[in-house]
Amino acid sequence: MLLALVLGYLLGSIPFGLLVTRLGGKGDVRDIGSGNIGATNVLRTGSKWLAALTLVLDCLKAVAAILIARRLFGDATAPFAAAGAMLGHLYPVWLKFAGGKGVATLLGVLIAILPVAAAVYAAIWVLALLTIRISSVAGMAAAASAPLSAAILGNGALFPMLLGFALLVLWKHRANLIRLKAGAEPRIGSRSA
Repeated sequence: MLLALVLGYLLGSIPFGLLVTRLGGKGDVRDIGSGNIGATNVLRTGSKWLAALTLVLDCLKAVAAILIARRLFGDATAPFAAAGAMLGHLYPVWLKFAGGKGVATLLGVLIAILPVAAAVYAAIWVLALLTIRISSVAGMAAAASAPLSAAILGNGALFPMLLGFALLVLWKHRANLIRLKAGAEPRIGSRSA
């Protein structure tokens, strides 16, 4: 289980947002917008393609961690790989523990361990993005759906872990919550975004 946790952390800590922006000739994404390495901030470079690639890769690294851990160490290690992937993304040692906000990575966790909840998560995320057009609100709403989906689907064993992940996502969005309260949170496609 410890090996699964370490494997998850190592895969989760790959800073794809930083890597794709550098490889795409956009410089260091940490010098742009919020300074975050996630897909929303990569979008601020002006490249929708790099933002989409970041989102997909941040999602897939969690899926890969869980599938590899299951294959190497057994099904019981999946939650440990999931926890490692989330912690690696949120707090990567290579970036002095300043990682992303975990929205795409949590989707990857759900795809691997609870696909129906992943579909609900993705639907809420996309619907909120299309209607409210505030990335942080969409991400937080989607994250909040994860433990609720587990409970509704009768997967009570996953509820505590997914609740913990959702709370971590909310914690990483604390600056966004302050801006939302002040009415200063940028919308997708607006000038300030």
